[in-house]
Amino acid sequence: MLSPARVPQAGFRRALTNPKYLMVYATIGIFALTYLFGALMFGDKGFTSLRTFLLLFVDNAFIGISAVGMTMVLISGGIDLSVGAVASLTGMIIAYGSTVLGVHPLLCMGLALIVGVGLGLTMGAMIHYLNVPPFIATLTGMFLARGVCSLISRDSIRISHDMIDAWAGWRFRIVQKPLAFINVNVILFFAMILIGIIILHKTRFGRNVYAIGGNEQSAKLMGLPVARTKVWVYGFNGFCSVLAGISYVLYLKSGWNLSLMGAELDVISSAVIGGVLLTGGVGYMVGTLFGVMLQSIIPSLINFEGTLLSWWGKIAIGTLLLIFVVLQRIVVASAERQKKKIE
Repeated sequence: MLSPARVPQAGFRRALTNPKYLMVYATIGIFALTYLFGALMFGDKGFTSLRTFLLLFVDNAFIGISAVGMTMVLISGGIDLSVGAVASLTGMIIAYGSTVLGVHPLLCMGLALIVGVGLGLTMGAMIHYLNVPPFIATLTGMFLARGVCSLISRDSIRISHDMIDAWAGWRFRIVQKPLAFINVNVILFFAMILIGIIILHKTRFGRNVYAIGGNEQSAKLMGLPVARTKVWVYGFNGFCSVLAGISYVLYLKSGWNLSLMGAELDVISSAVIGGVLLTGGVGYMVGTLFGVMLQSIIPSLINFEGTLLSWWGKIAIGTLLLIFVVLQRIVVASAERQKKKIE
C-alpha cells in the first residue's frame, strides 16, 4: 500500500506518462525549442523582447478565439469548415450595418451572434438528425456564409465609429520602451481559453463532449444527451466564430467579403498541433493555446530572418501538422495495444 506522501507522486507520474497528454507535451516542447532557436539566432534583433512575445497574441487572437470552439467540435468527433466564413460574415454585418446603414455596432454584433449561433445550431442538427457528414454540413454552411458576404457587398468597407475606434485603440501598456502591450483581443482570447477549460473539465456538458467523441454508441447506451450535446457544440463554435469576427474587425477596422479565406485551416491545424485527436475524445485547451502560439511564432521567425518568403511559414506549419498527425496515430495504436494487454 502506498504511503500518503507517495500517492501524489504516483498520480503525478501517471499524468506524465498518460498517452492523452503526450501530444500536449510535444506541442509545448516544440514551441520551447522553436523559441530557443529564435532567441539564439535573433536575440540581438529583439526576438526575445516582451513586445515580440505579446505580438504573437495580438496578431493572432482571432485565430485563437475560433480555435477554442474548434477544439470542442474536434473532441466531439466532428469538424467545422465554416468558421472563417462566419467570422468574415460577422465583419461584413458590422461594417455594412454601422457604416452604410448607420446602425449602432452593438446591434450589428447582436445580429451577427444570432446568425452565427443559429447557423451553428442548424449545422449541428443536420449532422445528428439527418446524418449529414460534418464535412458536408459545415461546407454547406461555409458556402452559405460566403455567399451572404458577397450579397452584402463585394467591396471592402471601412468602419468608422467612435466605439469601434475606442475598443480597437485600447491598450494596456506593460513596458514603455520598446512598447509592449495587450489589447481587447488578447483579453478576449485568454477569457475564451479559460471559459473553454471550465466547460470541458468542470461541467457535465464537457464530460458529455469527451464521452461522445470517445464512443458515441457507448454514450447513447449510458443515456447521455447525445443529440443536445452535439447540436450545442456546433452552436458554441458558431458563437466563437462570431467573437473571432469581432476580434478581426477590431484588428483591421474593416469588413470584406473575402477576408479570412482559408482561416478554417489555420484554426483546425492549431487545435490538431495542440494535441486534439482528429478521431475525437482527446484534447485540451492548454494544448490549443500552445498550438496557436506555435503557429504564430513561425511567421515571426521568418520576418526576423528577412530573406525568406512568407510561404516558407506555410511549409513549416504543414510539416508540423503532418508530424503531429503521424504522432497521433502512433499514440492511438500504442494505447490500443496496452488496452488489449490489460484485457
